[in-house]
Amino acid sequence: MIPNRGTMRQNRNSSPLKIARNLSALRGAVDGYRGNGETVALVPTMGALHEGHLSLIRLAKRRADRVVVSIFVNPTQFAPNEDLASYPRTFKADAAKLVAEGVDLIWNPNEAVMYPPGFATRVSIEGPATAGLEDRFRPHFFGGVATVVCKLFTQVTPDLAIFGEKDYQQLKVVTQMAHDLDLRVRVIGAPTKRERDGLAMSSRNVYLDAEQRRTATTIYRAMTECAERLRNGGRVPAATKAGATALAKAGFEVDYFEARHAETLAPISSVNAGPIRLLVAARIGTTRLIDNMKV
Repeated sequence: MIPNRGTMRQNRNSSPLKIARNLSALRGAVDGYRGNGETVALVPTMGALHEGHLSLIRLAKRRADRVVVSIFVNPTQFAPNEDLASYPRTFKADAAKLVAEGVDLIWNPNEAVMYPPGFATRVSIEGPATAGLEDRFRPHFFGGVATVVCKLFTQVTPDLAIFGEKDYQQLKVVTQMAHDLDLRVRVIGAPTKRERDGLAMSSRNVYLDAEQRRTATTIYRAMTECAERLRNGGRVPAATKAGATALAKAGFEVDYFEARHAETLAPISSVNAGPIRLLVAARIGTTRLIDNMKV
């Protein structure tokens, strides 16, 4: 069993990795870092860590003196018909990976710590959260994300927080929230980590069987082809329609395949409308995959 605040291995600063499961332990550790004049980076996760998460941690280590990784499967961002109960929970394996990466602190609250009895506050969001992408299919999602991330920011009080660009709309939502609420944290997006065949790394990839895993690479190929069409002056509606058609022919149920303004996520009709981001969500079998690509 992993100890609550015990030593697991020495990190780069010769300090033991700590695991905090209550606010007192968390604040004691962070106050210690602050007392030494050290900067703190937060990498929020829901566990089931893979190489994509580890790339965020490595970026955090380059940007700050101390790295805190949160592991909390947030129930408020799951709808009743989604996979909260079956979401992979692999804390022991996750902790071993964090030891190897030299992380300083794991923040691992349970639901009662994060949402104690009587909890009655939610963060209400608009802007990128109402762009008609993920919010169209998961209207509950970004309210839950914004609430838990706001809590993580106020609990850990990091100087900076690292989020992956794979969840691109989420990155924009969190960035907007931190700005609007004057939270003293810099939100940094990190490039999507991919498998050799282009599939974006995701904790949900474990749900894919062998045939679905092979088919899943169609998303990356379709985005690449669409981006190339747009760079060569192709029309936006025709290019995105071709991408969606390619996914449907491969066996996907497509939620969206869209080109949006990379900063505002507003719909665009022309390649001259500003920086473009392709955003895709599609389901194969029971697994829903999302991805995006810069044009």
